[in-house]
Amino acid sequence: MAKSGNSSLVPQAREALDKFKMEAASEVGVNLKQGYNGDLTSRQAGSVGGQMVKNICPVRTVKFTRNYRWLDGHSKEITYEVSLTM
Repeated sequence: MAKSGNSSLVPQAREALDKFKMEAASEVGVNLKQGYNGDLTSRQAGSVGGQMVKNICPVRTVKFTRNYRWLDGHSKEITYEVSLTM
């Protein structure tokens, strides 16, 4: 049966995740303290979580150009911008 709750499958990962969370919080200007942070607003907590996701799953932007030829004798350069989530 699988574990539920906040327990980590790898106990050593807890310390690394806490450090990562503190770094993300400092990047967005939220003051976290060790232990309970229930006094944070939803916006603050969400910005910390969002920053963590942004660092874990970066979006890569790819641009490429091709000629657009619909009518004979007419061509136009088209640039595509695609975002890839890794």
